Amino acid sequence: MGLLVLTFGLLSGCFLAALVGMLGARRRIGFGWSFLISLIFTPIVGLIFVLFSDELPTAGERRWGCIGNTLGCLGLLFLIGFLVLLFGGGAMIAAL
Repeated sequence: MGLLVLTFGLLSGCFLAALVGMLGARRRIGFGWSFLISLIFTPIVGLIFVLFSDELPTAGERRWGCIGNTLGCLGLLFLIGFLVLLFGGGAMIAAL
């Protein structure tokens, strides 16, 4: 049970950090720094750093396509799974 909670926690953190990194790619902080700050601290702290950094001048609009939406949905699903496992005490898994 502990390994499953740890796995969901790590996956949700990585997906949300990648999403914050994609937001930081359009700012002076860049993808790498925002992703690294989000991994070291939390995605919320990384998002604060990203929002306080200056925006880059846009010459041509770069689009990520559906990658941002996919990472966001996966991150939220893993986060919800992590919270259910953390606060549910594994009762759902024991019932299966």
